[in-house]
Amino acid sequence: MTMPAYEVFAIRYARRDARRADHFIGGDPHDAPMPMDYFVWLVRNEERAFLVDTGFTAAMAAKRKRQYLRTPREGLALLGVKAEEVRDVVITHLHYDHGGTFLDFPNATFHLQDAEMAYVTGRHMRHARFNHSFEVEDVTGMVRMVFDGRVAFHDGAAELAPGVSVHHIGGHTAGLQSVRVHTRRGWVVLASDASHYYEHMETGRCFPTAFHLGQTLEGYDTLRALAESPRHIIPGHDPLVMQRYPAPAKDLDGIVVRLDVTPQG
Repeated sequence: MTMPAYEVFAIRYARRDARRADHFIGGDPHDAPMPMDYFVWLVRNEERAFLVDTGFTAAMAAKRKRQYLRTPREGLALLGVKAEEVRDVVITHLHYDHGGTFLDFPNATFHLQDAEMAYVTGRHMRHARFNHSFEVEDVTGMVRMVFDGRVAFHDGAAELAPGVSVHHIGGHTAGLQSVRVHTRRGWVVLASDASHYYEHMETGRCFPTAFHLGQTLEGYDTLRALAESPRHIIPGHDPLVMQRYPAPAKDLDGIVVRLDVTPQG
């Protein structure tokens, strides 16, 4: 049987200004700007569609001083996808910028690692070092989704459909998962925060928000093993993604890029 090929899109919904020292453990000797983009991702073909992550709300942007560009559901609508039609959502991890706005997808099943739910409801959330990137309402909301029968749990690697699978990476959070997708250019890996920027995995450095540094560093090797090549790995927050990949239409320039085509740089 021929493996299905999917289209893959990165939808930018928010951004913030930052400096290089903000993004590396131990800081950085170069005092230069290093802005951060916030994405959700759409994976689709003629048979099915998957949303990867659900972003955060305008209220959360105000609370955390982020520049809000659009809601994730508005970004999806630009690609002809209605939030009510989404049936499967992969939550890579439950940090505020990946697991908010889930209520905008009333008919979806949410795919989550066992380890992530155990992490966000367990002993480590007593510590501000770990809990500061979570919002308790997002966590309790996902627990309610469990009781409603709308969470599909995975323990490690799992195939969601032919050509789409999730892979437990850990590191950044205990249950962080990345998504592997078969496309017309081969296997693309949506790393999410297994590597925030290209530079993290290319230089073996780590983002400051981390649960387990060893898993973070080993995770870079896992990403490379899963992807067709290093050029098939998509980091979670790097503005370079918007520069290296083309918009699917001229009116979506700066909003959406297509990841199942060869990068431009």
